[in-house]
Amino acid sequence: MNIPILSLKNNHFPDIDEAVKTRDGLVAIGGDLSPERLKTAYRLGVFPWFSDNQPIAWWCLSPRTVLFPEKLHIAKSLGKTIRNTAYVVTMNVAFDKVIAACASVERPEQDGTWITHDMQQAYIQLYQKGYAHSFEYWYQASSGSLKLGGGLYGVQIGRIFFGESMFAVKPNASKVAFAWAVDFLKKSGIYLIDCQMKTEHLMRFGAEQMALKNFQAALLQYCHLPPLQLFNKKILKNNGLDNIESLFQAA
Repeated sequence: MNIPILSLKNNHFPDIDEAVKTRDGLVAIGGDLSPERLKTAYRLGVFPWFSDNQPIAWWCLSPRTVLFPEKLHIAKSLGKTIRNTAYVVTMNVAFDKVIAACASVERPEQDGTWITHDMQQAYIQLYQKGYAHSFEYWYQASSGSLKLGGGLYGVQIGRIFFGESMFAVKPNASKVAFAWAVDFLKKSGIYLIDCQMKTEHLMRFGAEQMALKNFQAALLQYCHLPPLQLFNKKILKNNGLDNIESLFQAA
């Protein structure tokens, strides 16, 4: 299989449709993880996915799994947890901690992680430039301090949010964070959330499959539009906890 190799001299990507037809969505290998290349990739529906000791690999999956924020489905049991559990959900308070946890938390279906050290540093750079965002779930430990129990992160370009990964060390923590994240994204005018791969977990939230040509059309239409509000550090929901100011002091 002849796989295109990206140049370090520019951010050009080869034909996406050809990659989907002939290489199962493997667009290219090589290049770098610079913020400009990552932004170019996401605008094309391409994302990096590789492991340590492998070359950088760029993918575009077809069909695409997406979630329209207004179609979010909350199961009854999760709804009770959202209403009756003490927690705080924040945005952009602990991006580095969230991406590190996503890389380190063990997953039964995975051997190792694709969120390598270089990937973490690349997305931290995107975060510092305002293009990547995290959503955090905090709980109160027995000591009284607030601890990070789960969260997620992704890339936002215009009115498209590209979900990357989530983690939880407390039951339902990432689900609660995701529910409030989607609520915020909806209020921000985000047209759709790219979930990349189909999983039963995402389908239970209301995700669906979208033809690649329709996904690409959405990228062209919405990636250049500004969101309706700023994606800065903020509290999205405080469900009964005190001392939340300490989260911002420690961040």
